[in-house]
Amino acid sequence: MPTPTTDSAAPAHGAVPTIVLVGHGMVGQRFLEALAERGLTATHRVVVLCEEPRPAYDRVHLTSYFSGTSPDELSMTNLEFIEKHNIELHLGDPAESIDREARTVTARSGLTVPYDTLVLATGSYPFVPPVPGKDADGCFVYRTIEDLLAIEEWAKARAVTGAVVGGGLLGLEAAGALKGLGLDAHIVEFAPRLMPVQVDDGGGAALLRTIEQMGLTVHTGAGTQEVLTGEDGAVTGMKLSNGTELAVDLVIFSAGVRPRDQLARDCGLDVGERGGIAVDERCRTLSDERVFAIGECALAADGRVYGLVAPGYEMAQTAAAAIASDEAATFTGADLSTKLKLLGVDVASFGDAHGTADGCLDVVYSDSRAGLYKKLVVGRDGTLLGGILVGDAEAYGTLRALTGSVPPVSPESLVLPAGATGGGAQLGPSALPDEAIICSCHNVTKGAIRGAVTDHQCVTVPEVKKCTKAGTGCGSCVKVLGQLVEAELEASGIEVDKGLCGCFSQTREELYEIVLALRVTSYRELLDRHGREEARGGDGCEICKPSVANMLATLAPAIGADAHVLDGEQSALQDTNDHFLANLQKNGSYSVVPRIPGGEIAPEKLIVIGEIARDFGLYTKITGGQRIDMFGARVEQLPRIWARLVDAGFESGHAYGKSLRTVKSCVGQTWCRYGVQDSVRMAIDLELRYRGLRSPHKLKSAVSGCARECAEAQSKDFGVIATANGWNLYVGGNGGATPRHADLLAQDLSDAELVRLIDRFLMFYIRTADRLERTSVWLDRIPGGLDHVRDVVVHDSLGICDELERLMAAHVAHYRDEWAAVLADPEKLDRFVSFVNAPETPDPTVAFVPERGQIKPDLPLLQIGTRQMEGTATR
Repeated sequence: MPTPTTDSAAPAHGAVPTIVLVGHGMVGQRFLEALAERGLTATHRVVVLCEEPRPAYDRVHLTSYFSGTSPDELSMTNLEFIEKHNIELHLGDPAESIDREARTVTARSGLTVPYDTLVLATGSYPFVPPVPGKDADGCFVYRTIEDLLAIEEWAKARAVTGAVVGGGLLGLEAAGALKGLGLDAHIVEFAPRLMPVQVDDGGGAALLRTIEQMGLTVHTGAGTQEVLTGEDGAVTGMKLSNGTELAVDLVIFSAGVRPRDQLARDCGLDVGERGGIAVDERCRTLSDERVFAIGECALAADGRVYGLVAPGYEMAQTAAAAIASDEAATFTGADLSTKLKLLGVDVASFGDAHGTADGCLDVVYSDSRAGLYKKLVVGRDGTLLGGILVGDAEAYGTLRALTGSVPPVSPESLVLPAGATGGGAQLGPSALPDEAIICSCHNVTKGAIRGAVTDHQCVTVPEVKKCTKAGTGCGSCVKVLGQLVEAELEASGIEVDKGLCGCFSQTREELYEIVLALRVTSYRELLDRHGREEARGGDGCEICKPSVANMLATLAPAIGADAHVLDGEQSALQDTNDHFLANLQKNGSYSVVPRIPGGEIAPEKLIVIGEIARDFGLYTKITGGQRIDMFGARVEQLPRIWARLVDAGFESGHAYGKSLRTVKSCVGQTWCRYGVQDSVRMAIDLELRYRGLRSPHKLKSAVSGCARECAEAQSKDFGVIATANGWNLYVGGNGGATPRHADLLAQDLSDAELVRLIDRFLMFYIRTADRLERTSVWLDRIPGGLDHVRDVVVHDSLGICDELERLMAAHVAHYRDEWAAVLADPEKLDRFVSFVNAPETPDPTVAFVPERGQIKPDLPLLQIGTRQMEGTATR
């Protein structure tokens, strides 16, 4: 590239050279940070022209708006940073023209800014297929905060059913948003599978099954032919290319994006045949060395337009380096690995995920029932080339970092579940080479993270994040980052604080032993006698208070503590849900879930639930746990609802607590011609035995009457499957956000043997698990895993089984219904008011609107104000 002449290199105005940035999204903000890191904000005037009415925000997590994340929480712009570096940020004033000869940019407001260096970070725009009706009222795109506001307003006022055109990353997020807004949702994808870029047919099938189980309707291999409208011009339906017609009243187009390169085209910059501003390896445009392009608007030197944030960040750093005359930095391509949680499902792909390399081989584990799919692509020499993970992406960070090397264990052991023959290999940080990329967003290696600990004396994950930027992008590497930091500290001889929190240096397991052995009956006593010196006499924190309250509730019969969670000091320690013995919902109302053991209920009791829901105006929903939730109760209504339920023979279902939820069942041999045992009776017995048992996390169970497994026992914390000779016991399953098949602990058990082993297993888990640790995670973490648990629980290798059984027997003997106890205690009843100073006044903000013959929360539209940037200079 030719060296600029002295005249052309002169500043555009005055003595201070000017950098103009067009666009202030995530990549634009990263570019500003890179300028500051190189000291360029001190030597240059920096002007930013931003189209949106707010500064850069986290577009990756845009959908979290619908779960309550505020605009401030999504913002990526620190006002102090803008002020400190004298950055002139113009919001709502996009660039409209570029005069390359005069080296000026003109904004919509008429503002004209001369530049010495121009950086285009204009991003991309949503592609809307050219189908009839695409501009009808009720059609939207899904790209900005304003888009989300418009979608929510229409959904609330006009829509019952919505459709998303596009089954890619953003399309699935949009479908999740519609579901969260209470709409029935369709997903229309032209390709034969969902997420066609990231996953293969096997991964798409696993994802499809899981999403359909959530109640969404998916149409693959079908395109949108027409959007149908009514006389008022609003959406009424869609015609698909396969002949299907959908009755919908809201359509979101999420069929991909295109580079926003019109500004570049208008001023004569070279663009690619399919779009994108053509740049070299230093992100300079091929047409003008004073103009750079970064992010989704750029056609990189390798001929690709990158739609992910990580390559955009790397381009931002490269452009800043080039402006600072550091010609060593280049961008010639990027890692396209991604890890996301879509509709609650983990999906990840990395490396050569589709196996395009010559001679590569696939190692695949698939469980369609559990929605799991894992594929590793390996070379003939054993080199890990890439992979796809659906349903369980726990190993993503480690596997991605190992890509390009030969793993120290067989590929089969990396995809098979724990408990399977040859499966469950756990690779820790020590298995990764120093050059392994841990954070692809900021291109941070394992060696850099180790250096942050050893050379820069970082001793916590937040300190390492600040030092290296690792973990500050999409966040998918944070777990591996924590493991690396802890391993490096231990290797350096630095003591790692594994205490429960800042108040206690002991782990939860150690505190449990202290409470049990010393008969500690109060949080205050435990904190003042065994807390950290600086915490004694204090109030504790929001980590240890509910954790200790949970232990005291579990051990109350054995240590002589207050048995009820709202007794005495215990009441002040509880989480929000436990505080009112009901689940807090998003509008401030509560849900009421009575226990229905084994899912068996008589018609008379069904009628009672219906009458209560009718009389109190509650929303009713049958859950996956085989019981009925009633939503929409105000806090002052809870005791009155409980009173009617208790009078009818119901009791608390403990849906609010870290305790046993349900024991599901099929109908078993009583009704089913395949059943070999009475699964309903066993489920009822188990649920009544373990009801109210407080534990580190919630507990779920199921009993299936035969090997057909209709109750899905192998996805539960403890599951039971009938055999011709008795019962098989499975443990450590999870069907939630991180699915895991349960492992077989023992087989062909009698009723008494089954109950005894479950008693031991649950009490051993409660004794040794960490705070908020499900049995599935605990089983993978505990040294020795399943084999160790089997030795302890089945073979009594530690000699503690008698004690475990005694503790469970004490719980069973002392169980009392928590709702009934409140109704019998006037002092406890006094707490159930919205306003202490006006106990008869209901909370006016808890309101509802009708929907499908029931109610739903009346939530105000998102209020997002445009805040002026303080300290923004004008010239």
